[in-house]
Amino acid sequence: MPKEINESILNEEILEDMKKKRVDHMKYMDDMEVLEDSTVMDQVISAMNQYDYSKYTAAQVRRALDKEEKGPEDFAALLSPAADPFLEEMAEKAMLETRKHFGNSVYLFTPLYISNYCENYCIYCGFNCHNKIKRAKLDMEGIEKEMEAIAKSGLEEILILTGESKKMSDVKYIGEACKIARKYFKMVGLEVYPMNSDEYAYLHSCGADYVTVFQETYNSDKYETLHLSGHKRIFPYRVNAQERALRGGMRGVAFAALLGLDDFRKDAFATGMHAWLLQRKYPHAEISFSCPRLRPIVNNDKINPMDVHERQLLQVMLAYRLFMPFAGMTISTRERADFRNHVIGLAATKISAGVSTGIGSHTEEEEQGDDQFEIADGRNVEEVVAAIKERGLQPVMNDYVFV
Repeated sequence: MPKEINESILNEEILEDMKKKRVDHMKYMDDMEVLEDSTVMDQVISAMNQYDYSKYTAAQVRRALDKEEKGPEDFAALLSPAADPFLEEMAEKAMLETRKHFGNSVYLFTPLYISNYCENYCIYCGFNCHNKIKRAKLDMEGIEKEMEAIAKSGLEEILILTGESKKMSDVKYIGEACKIARKYFKMVGLEVYPMNSDEYAYLHSCGADYVTVFQETYNSDKYETLHLSGHKRIFPYRVNAQERALRGGMRGVAFAALLGLDDFRKDAFATGMHAWLLQRKYPHAEISFSCPRLRPIVNNDKINPMDVHERQLLQVMLAYRLFMPFAGMTISTRERADFRNHVIGLAATKISAGVSTGIGSHTEEEEQGDDQFEIADGRNVEEVVAAIKERGLQPVMNDYVFV
């Protein structure tokens, strides 16, 4: 068995495939833009490699909590095991920061999966090209019907997702989906395969506001064992996606590691440092975090996030909030309703509602294509709005203007 792989992901077919010769995961493919002048990735990886969370003490956590503005070393302490006894105080301070920068507002959105075709072999993902699932791709009429149905719920923000197949979901196809979305929604986000900056510029011209990219893990050696083929195998191209999106004119970018694939503290630290460094380099950029944990998929219901329990996830979210108090933060339907209700009052500023990770599920009784992963919170928009109000918070559909 490959060293230190989350065993819940593996099966015999994957273990055999891991023995095959594969392309160099650090070498760009010919069609990939290289940011020759950027050192952000090197800085992130260097900081992560130097991060030894076991060395931090309660005294260092105390000092970090007492500081008005927190730097990378404070963030490192707050993510360490030494911070666990301080979780209640971290939550109190995080809530104050959230109120200071976001008031009582909690923003709502829903994801729309328009295609689940994928050319990557990511061994933990339900969409991977070797997983035997029902594949589907919505045409423009289908996309419009789905968006019209979603808009009737009152939502004004949508996140467009595809599997990572440039052949089945090319840039023009995604651009046309953005144009339709702009008719129904005031804010349009993208969670699709990483692109070059000119392609991001085109999608921005079609109406997209922001880009989310899950790095999955910042450990390049572990990344190589989890991503066996496809464009996604190329580690540096994915790490630099947010910077290319900003150069392409996107207003905002979101960062995430998929917690449970590797050492979650080091991945969370790298995620925070990546966001922090890009914020300093591009001060105009709107920065946000997603906080996903590994979930079961079609054909593997045993997948789990190992040692990343709800308490550890909460610590990560609180540390993000205290380190970058102005950053947005999304809590996924991967988590239970009760947990999501709790964290919107503390650190999270955005919550999804009426979610399906399958294709064509908003207008069809039966999904046209299978789901990417299992969700844990299936509440509709009305139910999530009611839960937000019960906590004395204000549900907000949108407060952005596209420029």
